[in-house]
Amino acid sequence: MSSQPHSLAHEDAGQAHHGHSHGHEAGHGSLRSYMIGFALSVVLTAIPFALVMSGALDSKMATAVVVMGLGAIQIVVHMIFFLHMNQRSEGGWTMMALIFTLIIVGIALAGSLWVMHHLNVNMMPMTHEMMKNMP
Repeated sequence: MSSQPHSLAHEDAGQAHHGHSHGHEAGHGSLRSYMIGFALSVVLTAIPFALVMSGALDSKMATAVVVMGLGAIQIVVHMIFFLHMNQRSEGGWTMMALIFTLIIVGIALAGSLWVMHHLNVNMMPMTHEMMKNMP
């Protein structure tokens, strides 16, 4: 028995099992795409940091909305540039996963803002004297 036909059959079965090959033609990112993703991630991190530290926006609510919005955009950047999710890969299933993720992120962001707003509205107001008498 020769080991060559067995190894070829094993490779064919392995590729059929996984549904894709691990050759160089696989859709992995290039150095250029990784650098673009990294630059976008740095910018999308620096902008909210600068907004919060400088107090550029007068309203705390506006600052929170901008920070949350840029955070959502950064999630999409990571999914596209680092997880390689687009409509060509995996027969479009990754695009469906991206849409699902955007819906879930939207629900999570809106729910977080809603909960924080209602916690702030429903908190018992305290005067300076009440704070002094706290144990």
